Amino acid sequence: MTRREPRNAAVGPETGGLVSDAHIKLWLVPTPVGNLGDITLRALDVLRNADAVAAEDTRHSGLLLQHFGIARPLVRLDAHTMNRAPGVLGRYPRLAFVSDAGTPGISDPGAELVPLVLSLGGSVEVLPGPTAFVPALVASGLPTARFTFFGFLPRSGREREAALREVAESRVTSLVYEAPSRLPSSLRDLERFCGPERPCAVARELSKLHEEVARGTLAELSVRFSSPPKGEIVIVIGPATAGLPDRDWAAEAEALAARGMATRDLRERLIAAGLDRNSAYRLAVQVTTVREP
Repeated sequence: MTRREPRNAAVGPETGGLVSDAHIKLWLVPTPVGNLGDITLRALDVLRNADAVAAEDTRHSGLLLQHFGIARPLVRLDAHTMNRAPGVLGRYPRLAFVSDAGTPGISDPGAELVPLVLSLGGSVEVLPGPTAFVPALVASGLPTARFTFFGFLPRSGREREAALREVAESRVTSLVYEAPSRLPSSLRDLERFCGPERPCAVARELSKLHEEVARGTLAELSVRFSSPPKGEIVIVIGPATAGLPDRDWAAEAEALAARGMATRDLRERLIAAGLDRNSAYRLAVQVTTVREP
């Protein structure tokens, strides 16, 4: 008996597998960020019934499946192997994708997998479930009505400086993911760009036994985390105006100008204190021009 090839099919480059756009189904399945009890019944049902489970780290995800008694084929799809995805879909057209922890598609390869499936005419279903930055935001005590999620900051160069300036000037709460080894340097950089008094929270080991949410100013937290801690990190930085609702920026600028501070230095001082870059520039120019002989 010969196999009939489905219509409107694409061929995967790695395995030669046939991908039918009429039958591809991708589930993005959130997994616990720490406590295994946070997995949902729906997530377990999808993992049990998918053709296979794709994961960033098959060893890590394999332990999760083993814990819940789920015996499904497990394949690796991470940033280095995403080119295999068409072939994987050819072999397993009903595919569940999990990241190492939390909701896939945020700061992980799931973001690449979704448009690929859609381009092949498949369907995508995203399950609600655990994520790290939402509980960190709520537990921080900082404003939650509006916020910006930055993911991981660039590690160096102009891109990192641009991201840090964007955080510094933001009028809403900012959220940043960070690895433990880089937390001390990132807090120092944030303190330099945002100013030492900017309110902040560092959340780590969320939902685990040693969960911690440390709150304070960037200066205080830079001292507290001068050495790398354990656990994955979420940094929550308050808005540029947080804690300063009645601050008289004009008066502060005039006082600095009266002490002979140059325009550029005055501008940088205002930015470090929490004023957005554009306003700081305009105010610095204004007060120093007025005092020129």
